[in-house]
Amino acid sequence: MWYETKAAKLMGIKYPILQGPFGGNLSSVDLVAAVSNAGGLGGYGAYTLSPQEIAAVNDQIKVATNKPYNINLWVSDGDAPKKGISDAQYEQTKAAFQPYFEKVGIPFPEKPKPFKSRFENQVQVILDIRPKVFSFMFGVPSQAILEECRKLGIVTVGAATTLDEAIFLEAAGVDMIIASGFEAGGHRPSFLDKAESSTTGSFVLLQLIREKVKVPIISAGGIATGKGVAAALALGADAAQVGTAFLATDESNALPIHRQLLFSDAAKYTTLSRAYTGRLGRGITSTIAMEMMGRETEILPFPLQTSFMSALRKAAIEQEKWDMILFWGGQIAPILKHTKAKELMTALVEETTAYFETL
Repeated sequence: MWYETKAAKLMGIKYPILQGPFGGNLSSVDLVAAVSNAGGLGGYGAYTLSPQEIAAVNDQIKVATNKPYNINLWVSDGDAPKKGISDAQYEQTKAAFQPYFEKVGIPFPEKPKPFKSRFENQVQVILDIRPKVFSFMFGVPSQAILEECRKLGIVTVGAATTLDEAIFLEAAGVDMIIASGFEAGGHRPSFLDKAESSTTGSFVLLQLIREKVKVPIISAGGIATGKGVAAALALGADAAQVGTAFLATDESNALPIHRQLLFSDAAKYTTLSRAYTGRLGRGITSTIAMEMMGRETEILPFPLQTSFMSALRKAAIEQEKWDMILFWGGQIAPILKHTKAKELMTALVEETTAYFETL
């Protein structure tokens, strides 16, 4: 059967369909459990959580499902200098964003404090709680961490946006690689070069990586139907990761307006922008994203830009000024149909099965 792939066997799941692990408080225990209980692999994006919060979420997931699931972290979770940013850099950003803060009528925030990486403490919790799958973005954990995962039976999955990154991940010894295409919503998890250089589409990237890499590949970006899953498998993927379609379901932790917009005409237009977090990510086109194009030097490094923009986002939500917010979403959003995660999983499996049965 089509679903009896190396990836499915390695992860201990029935269907090689993964739910994208959303960061920034968009993941939920309910969504993870719904996907895993339906035979796929639910995923929880935990890069913003403290070690204690990760452990607590893991306990909740274990109550909700006895099936395999994935917890995701960011290896590189900061781009800012250790000592923080200069006053001059802050003033430059302040000048660029002042009109937006004035539009929502709130005072300008103070200069963000230096950021200290949380990854080392977070990954220790991963080793302690031992999820079946540990996926990571923006780099590769140390050899010591990967070796410990192997000893503990934790399947490791790295994300690549280019062929070079996939080759790098395989050489490091990861078990599987996500081929993250340009169509995908959310952040571009590039780590060997600037994210702006990772402009390869999902299925081209998949074929390039398949030619050079031997470990199982998970295709991600632009997949929301069973035919999309089937196409990925036909081109050499061992599994498919579905992001935007699951983000739009009621079980995700996205705001109701976010889910609503993913089913609206607005979802036809997406933009890659650094304006909201400091790292390049795709979301439904917004005023700020458009107006800040070509002005990347006026944006603070990640995650200081996120901190800087948090008050603006909160005020825009309260005032329902949706065009000032970048709601994450991929290019595939206009074809979304399902609002329930279980129904989406059922449709993905049935459509993929139907496609292969007609061959």
